[in-house]
Amino acid sequence: MTSQIQPLAYTSPCAWIFWAVFLAAYVPESVLMARSKPAPGEKSDRGSTQFIMLSAWLAFPAAFAVASWSGFALLNHRRVWFALGIAILAAGSMLRRYCFRTLGRFFTGNVKVQADQTVIENGPYRLLRHPSYTGGMLMYFGTGLALTNWLSALILVGMGALTYAYRVRVEEQALGTSIGQPYLEYRRRTKRFVPFIF
Repeated sequence: MTSQIQPLAYTSPCAWIFWAVFLAAYVPESVLMARSKPAPGEKSDRGSTQFIMLSAWLAFPAAFAVASWSGFALLNHRRVWFALGIAILAAGSMLRRYCFRTLGRFFTGNVKVQADQTVIENGPYRLLRHPSYTGGMLMYFGTGLALTNWLSALILVGMGALTYAYRVRVEEQALGTSIGQPYLEYRRRTKRFVPFIF
């Protein structure tokens, strides 16, 4: 039987910090996704929004459930891992908000190309095609670290990688079809998630 250890995120005062940052980061995301269901007849999303929501509903309970398993716990320097996780979670959330503001009215929670859609190359979009998804991955990774459990981090990062891989493929196809050559040129000179690397 797997022995248990109480994650710092479940004990005061760390719990207050964890839940304050967690809710500030994820509640706006949940509201956004709830409002982003594609309209009847829209096909450009290809189920990616529902896939993201379903994956989150499965991965987060699993990550929290295994957080107390001592066999996977980050036992050395737990407070450092916790603080690092909180910082990464907050940084990912701030990057997401910056991306939302940069895209303005072109930002949608689901894949939806507007009639006057243009290529946005301001802010983080100068280097990356999908910086908001980079922010999302940072949020998932930070949450796992804050739970001081590498299996929790692996579950959340794995979920994020799987859902974003599908979402990016759908999104890039829709933008390439709608915008055409300007987007294809933008795609050739930028990376998806990590500047100059990937």
